[in-house]
Amino acid sequence: RRFVVMGLLSQGTPEHWDHAAKHAHHVRKNGILQLINIYHRVKDRRNDALLWGDEIEYVIVKFDHAKKRAVLSLRAKEILDGLYEYTDRFNKDGKNHVLWHPEYASYMLESTPSLPYGGTLYALREVQQNMLERRLQVQQFLTDNESLLSITNFPRLGCPQFTSPEHVPSPDADISKSLFFPDEAINPHPRFATLTANIRRRRGSKVVMNMPIFRDVNTPAPFNEEFDYKGEGEGAQAAKEDHIYLDAMGFGMGCCCLQVTFQACSIDEARHLYDQLAVVSPIVLALSACSPCFRGYLSDRDCRWDVIAGSVDDRTPGERGVPDSEPSRYRIGKSRYDSISTFIGTSALFDKKYNDVNPVFDEEIFKTLKENEFDDLLAHHFAHLYIRDPLVIYKELLDQDNAVSSDHFENIQSTNWQTMRFKPPPPGSPIGWRVEFRPTEVQLTDFENAAYTVFVVLLTRTILSFGLNFYIPVSKVDENMHQAQERDAARKGLFHFRKYLGDCYGKATPTGESGDPDEFEYMTCDHIINGKGDFPGLIPLIETYLKSVDVDLDTRVMIDKYLQLLSKRAKGEVLTAAQWMRSFIAAHPDYKKDSVVSETINYDLLRKIDLISKGQQPCPELLGGLWP
Repeated sequence: RRFVVMGLLSQGTPEHWDHAAKHAHHVRKNGILQLINIYHRVKDRRNDALLWGDEIEYVIVKFDHAKKRAVLSLRAKEILDGLYEYTDRFNKDGKNHVLWHPEYASYMLESTPSLPYGGTLYALREVQQNMLERRLQVQQFLTDNESLLSITNFPRLGCPQFTSPEHVPSPDADISKSLFFPDEAINPHPRFATLTANIRRRRGSKVVMNMPIFRDVNTPAPFNEEFDYKGEGEGAQAAKEDHIYLDAMGFGMGCCCLQVTFQACSIDEARHLYDQLAVVSPIVLALSACSPCFRGYLSDRDCRWDVIAGSVDDRTPGERGVPDSEPSRYRIGKSRYDSISTFIGTSALFDKKYNDVNPVFDEEIFKTLKENEFDDLLAHHFAHLYIRDPLVIYKELLDQDNAVSSDHFENIQSTNWQTMRFKPPPPGSPIGWRVEFRPTEVQLTDFENAAYTVFVVLLTRTILSFGLNFYIPVSKVDENMHQAQERDAARKGLFHFRKYLGDCYGKATPTGESGDPDEFEYMTCDHIINGKGDFPGLIPLIETYLKSVDVDLDTRVMIDKYLQLLSKRAKGEVLTAAQWMRSFIAAHPDYKKDSVVSETINYDLLRKIDLISKGQQPCPELLGGLWP
């Protein structure tokens, strides 16, 4: 229960990169053997129940109402210890519905339902109530001036004195070496510090993220900052003009998100859902945008994705294609946290032309998988994931029984953080083939988080029931991911999307003017979500699916509110959280139109979010009058 988060949270001694690198081949080789064993045991498994569940991450914020300051409270471990004791007590009576897990930062908590939700529509009614129960459980362990907030990114993360207790960054230390993010803000479990340091050591330098500054009327032009700490020159070299410079894993993995995992009926169904949801990922990212601020500045982006991708980018200069760098075995086009690079579906809807990116892969591993009955697509998928090195190796776990363990496999599988994750069943477990939907930014309220969760769940049911076809080339999905992060992409962005979705409920959506059933075009979020002309729209398709199944009135009323929220956001009638934050900051009396999110602005913004999340203050511009 407590030992699976961000990969493997094992007990043991994690190795320094100098030692871990020597065992990388051993982990890769045995990880693939473990995968092969799992595959042969369960590849023909069928008729698993359609189960699913969500994961939400939170931050603990401490308010100083007298000084109008809000900082991050580094009490996550203390609070988790209390939550573990509480949930253990109630688990004995079968009355606990929530599980808690540690996360990367010392101010973060992660929660899931204690059991997966079932395949009935009635289960959708439990989601928001379960999310509320999580907040109520944590509330027992908070001080009077602390609050649990579901915000993607703390606006002043990395600013001076942003934690409680206060800690000063340690550029001379041996973990993150950040100018802004103190190592004490990292979860004290040794895995997290080792992961942070080994990414930097393997890369050969600190991680680098540069977010474009939002240019307001009084924003300095050009916008530059000075970074000189006792001769530390990386910041001065890496920071770009007119950008907000970030230099630590904490700026990405210290962000929060909402993820949903689905158990499919079979491996083929899981592969189909993986592909179809990968195409929808950028659209949901744009509609869930919730992170316009970084290190106390307004950025010109609304989402965290590129920051978190950069924060774990362990590629060497040669792998990144840096000129005049030492040659490497691979030239790798993406961070290990990014959008997918290949489709893996086996349905008749798939065509190999959609896999137009051609990512590098380990040819030896590909050959081994092919020799063990993996088809080309699945072999390519895992051989591509396995070009990466394991980042955290416990010396006590080097030697494993590959017939019963999957630790080596998961070591690399779980540190490829992509928009979708294809998850084989764990050894000796009743759990089936699963896919994890990962792009969504966490929302400010339980109502919103439940709405996005229910939307994705219903979309999977609709995809499977109507045989929908969302395929477009992977390269266009990548372009959509970049577009989704642009400021106000939910209202103004144009996304590649397929015009012909298949024979939906017996009525074929028309082909394009060229007569090509595979034609795609630029569409807005409104067009994709709500439909336009001959294109049906995802929500109308979901509503058609709902008419074909039995659903009680109360459940349908609740679902309608959730779908209305996404529909209104796509239309621009209701703001995304990022848009709402921007408007709040712009209207604040202390805002000087210089892109700076001051201590007072940050306090007032988070105080407002706290009241909204508790249902104590309505916010129709954000929630459309649908909640509370």
